[in-house]
Formats: sequence, C-alpha cells, structure tokens
Amino acid sequence: MKDFLHIMISVIIICPILLFVIVYLFGRKVKIRGTHAFGVASDATTLCLYFSVPLAIRVLWNVDVSALLVTLTVVMAIIFTYIDWRTKKEIEVKPLLRKIWRFQFLVLSTAYIIICLVGVIRSVIEYLQAV
Repeated sequence: MKDFLHIMISVIIICPILLFVIVYLFGRKVKIRGTHAFGVASDATTLCLYFSVPLAIRVLWNVDVSALLVTLTVVMAIIFTYIDWRTKKEIEVKPLLRKIWRFQFLVLSTAYIIICLVGVIRSVIEYLQAV
C-alpha cells in the first residue's frame, strides 16, 4: 500500500495535468457546476505545479529554481495586493488570495507546458543526432 501511494504521488507530480483531469471529472460527477469544478481542479493542480515545474527544470537543465519560484510568487502577490489596494481601498483577503492562486495556476501551467515542449524537442534533436 505504501509503495502504491508513493507511485501515485510521483505520477501526479510528474504529470499534473492528470491531477487536473481527475479532480475536474470528480467534481463534475458530484454535481459541481462546470466553472466551479474547473476552479477546484485548478486550485488542486496549482499546489502540484509548485513541485512539478522546478523538478522539470532541474531534470532538463540541472538548475534549481525553487527559491526563484517562491520569490516570484511573493512579488506577484505584492503586486496584486498593491493593485487591489489602489483600486478598491478596502482589501478583501479571500478573493485576493484566490486571484493570486489562480494567476499562479496560469503562470505555472504555461511554464510547465513550455518546459514539456522544450524537453520533447530536445529529445527529438538528441535522437536525430544519434542516428
């Protein structure tokens, strides 16, 4: 059982899109509306992407970007908070955190897709050079 759990967590970290699909389909199955199911799936996947993106970068380029990712997240949170404060004067914490978290989902998903595409192109080039 312990090995099975370890394998499942590893697969989800390596392929966060799988987690997104599973959570989305589960949400739809328990009658959550489409937009809310998408939001719940993106929230769950964002946490996984915080591990997946640095891992993929480390595998491809042997560079650790975990601290940089955390720093960029904090800077984005500061920028969003400042913009929210300037436009509304009254900061509502829960919607602000949701906005930051969902924006991180977009940024990390885009980064993950680009990293995967670069990895595939790099593998194809290495294969063609070997042949």
